Amino acid sequence: MRNWERALSVLEALCERGQAAGHGWTLDTELLPAHQQQVNALENQGLVELASREDRAELSALEGRPVRWAARLTPGGHDTLAYGQSRPRAEPSPGNAGLNRQLVELIPSQMAALRVFVGLAGRLQVPPVDGLAEQVRTASCDHGIKRWRLHLTQEQMESVAYGLWLHRMTGSAAEANRFGREYGVVHSPARASDEGPPVADGRPSATGAAARGAGVSGRG
Repeated sequence: MRNWERALSVLEALCERGQAAGHGWTLDTELLPAHQQQVNALENQGLVELASREDRAELSALEGRPVRWAARLTPGGHDTLAYGQSRPRAEPSPGNAGLNRQLVELIPSQMAALRVFVGLAGRLQVPPVDGLAEQVRTASCDHGIKRWRLHLTQEQMESVAYGLWLHRMTGSAAEANRFGREYGVVHSPARASDEGPPVADGRPSATGAAARGAGVSGRG
């Protein structure tokens, strides 16, 4: 489980227990010490409020016993939970459900270039292949390593390579070169011309326009 998923599960537990109690607080007897430590960490992010001495005194009076620890969600914590629970998840489209997908991790500049490519879909003669825009929309970011994670089919990886090639031709080769080194997929105009672009929905797609293992010039 990734860090943000673990944090959401803690926020969800606090929300459910607080609502069940009626006063909004989750008490010391309702969470294990290890989980309380996770809650304490979320306080530093402004997602959780820990009960003050006065709050604990009131809760102790309500419970008829000493309450040594209690926590509840802050407004930001509530909103983070609501957003996380409704955040779209990348799911294979029905047509691609049986296809193999590969985890692809992109650096921020690659992701920025890919978003431009996807955003231009209606103006390109070789648009992004089916499903790529959805993968870009639902990609998750691992902030620890500063990488965007997508799960792509081979066809979608070749379409990414084409988008990065466009980025390369208009200024920066580093993003396409890195993608070629890490995943062995680069766009090759010469090969695309020889093979002829396949047609999808009346327009050619980038499938077949990228060659696995082809050399990349102008390394960045």
